[in-house]
Amino acid sequence: MSPAAFDPQKLSIRRMMLKDLDDVMRVETRSFTAPWSRQAFVGELVENRLARYVVAEYDGRVVGYAGFWMIMDEGHITNIAVDPDFRGLKLGERLLEAIMSMCMALGGRKMTLEVRVTNHVAQNLYRKYGFERVGVRKGYYTDNNEDALIMWVDLPPKVMRDREVQA
Repeated sequence: MSPAAFDPQKLSIRRMMLKDLDDVMRVETRSFTAPWSRQAFVGELVENRLARYVVAEYDGRVVGYAGFWMIMDEGHITNIAVDPDFRGLKLGERLLEAIMSMCMALGGRKMTLEVRVTNHVAQNLYRKYGFERVGVRKGYYTDNNEDALIMWVDLPPKVMRDREVQA
């Protein structure tokens, strides 16, 4: 979708539900070389009491999602994905802000994630929101044995504090 055709009024971010999984799986398989299985998402939504997931819905269609695990006072981001047809519209930012806000509302003081060393677009987004590189997990990704950067942020990050002041 072109930025000119995108209508922000048609976008909502809400909790992920089981009925969303067909659309979530479409985004997942279009986004990752080693996609999660449908059953993995079912497990996250039904069995994992630590898991929290949201979807970005545009005009009735799920076009992105994000999730994290709330462990004590820390959020561990499991995944963020945006349908390739909807990239470049800042939906990744909206999803990241949503789960960071959710984490803070649950008492979260920090968040962490792993990101492919070659995924510079995602790394730039995370840095924009205050995440800093703290280490590397060697061979973390099973599809190609690629390393992952480990990134952490203290909550709330400056970018979100600044937005609260402007609002």
